Amino acid sequence: MTSNPSKAASYSQFACVGTGFSGICLGAQLRRWYGITDVRFFEKLGNLGGTWWANQYPGAACDIPAALYSLSFELNSEWSSLMPPWEEIWDYLKAVADKYDLPSKITFNSTVEHCQWIEEKGRWRLTIRRNNIDNTQEDDIFYHECQFLFSAAGFFNEPRDLDIPGLDSFKGPVAHSSRWRHDIDLHNKNVVVIGNGCTGTQIVPAIIPQVKHVTHLIRSRHYFFDRHHDSKVRHLMRHLPGGLLLERFLVFISAENNLRGFYMTKLSAWYRRGQRAESLNYIKATAPEKYHSLLIPDFEVNCKRRIFDTGYLSSLHSPKLTLTSQLPEKIVPNGIFLKSGETIPADVLILANGFKVFRYHSTIHVVGRNGETLNQHFERFGGPAAYNCTVMNNFPNFFMIVGPNSLQGHTSVVIAAENSVNYALRVLKPILVEGKKGSIVEIKKDAEEQDIAKLQADLKKTIYFSGCKAWYLHDKGNGEKYNGTTYPYSQGWFWWRCLFPRWPDWEFRVSVFVFGFKVGVKVGMLTKRAMSK
Repeated sequence: MTSNPSKAASYSQFACVGTGFSGICLGAQLRRWYGITDVRFFEKLGNLGGTWWANQYPGAACDIPAALYSLSFELNSEWSSLMPPWEEIWDYLKAVADKYDLPSKITFNSTVEHCQWIEEKGRWRLTIRRNNIDNTQEDDIFYHECQFLFSAAGFFNEPRDLDIPGLDSFKGPVAHSSRWRHDIDLHNKNVVVIGNGCTGTQIVPAIIPQVKHVTHLIRSRHYFFDRHHDSKVRHLMRHLPGGLLLERFLVFISAENNLRGFYMTKLSAWYRRGQRAESLNYIKATAPEKYHSLLIPDFEVNCKRRIFDTGYLSSLHSPKLTLTSQLPEKIVPNGIFLKSGETIPADVLILANGFKVFRYHSTIHVVGRNGETLNQHFERFGGPAAYNCTVMNNFPNFFMIVGPNSLQGHTSVVIAAENSVNYALRVLKPILVEGKKGSIVEIKKDAEEQDIAKLQADLKKTIYFSGCKAWYLHDKGNGEKYNGTTYPYSQGWFWWRCLFPRWPDWEFRVSVFVFGFKVGVKVGMLTKRAMSK
């Protein structure tokens, strides 16, 4: 779908795609820092929260301590546990959004399909589909324009296709973890759960009390760790003046310490040996011995995301559960037919097989200057890439929150999101506050290329390129692997980079019409370039 310039469009100074942590942080910080309320959010779901509204599966919970899985300017003393359930996280997001009057600025059930940079206006034009949620009428297309466009769409929004044939033949209900169906009755049913990452291992212990039997079909192994926490310490921090800030700082330092295990050095290898021993001891002490061979990894710690156990390993003792790694051949009407010739009976299938993480922004067609699309831009680098994980040349006034290479295996993505938001607003300060740096800002091409080249070179010194098979990596087609997902440095370093923008890397300009010609004025450089209309 392309933009129709003849159609009337609404306008706001800022527009944001998505209303999860990133979008809500943006709305709050715009108001806190600059008193700006002229922002419009577009959310494809029927409520705010992003991941924490989409993922309502049984057992859904945070897998990072909540002290870090929250915004630094809105600390919460009411978390019920170290890693609280999704309902509490959503309540927290709703409370923050209400405090800054954000719900009134959100257009729900609206999918942004196309974003086009309009050079002569110095604006972005969005083509948006209002979703037909009750199937009573055709979807409605409308348009919106903005000076500054933010993407807070995130990584985990497009479920991965199941690579087992025959799904359409299954006669019972099927639910993906991120599209949970609350109408499914699990009581006294034979259930098969496919996938055993963080999500699958949260679902299984949560549904065992309800089901007749659950078969957990797995392909990979993971490092499980105990969720160490002291409720007395948490209670003290909650009531001690400044305790919440102190708790957040201590948890942050503890998480950053784990970064030591992500590099290919002798010291990191020694640290990983300690992590492996800790995990294996926990698995052997908690899970049934008959499943040890299916659970204990044969790869390095941190190759894949670690799992902090929510009761999964102890649930494997239940007589109502079977864990198997037998290969499926196809799905049949009454279950899953294995290559061994057996059939696993199933009344319900639950898919916890993850997301199309590498297809970043694949559902939104973004077109920048000179007609370059976001996918074309990524292809030049071999995969998703951005300067400081946030901006790209040829895409003026466009910022990605939790953009390429923003994720980390040792700490909270919410911290990265807040740092990205703060970075963007610092870059925009000369326009928003000083009013003397034009109306358009864009990262320079050479600065972007150098930044991405260094980041990718440093990524190859990490554990991810030691032979890992993980969703972090993408095959470029020439035998090489590309990582457009993770960040090779500490979150402390990312905070520092976001605190002090490198101003020589940026270009500020205005774009106006003079006697029918478009004139680009580079502010402060006294140079002009006239191009035909």
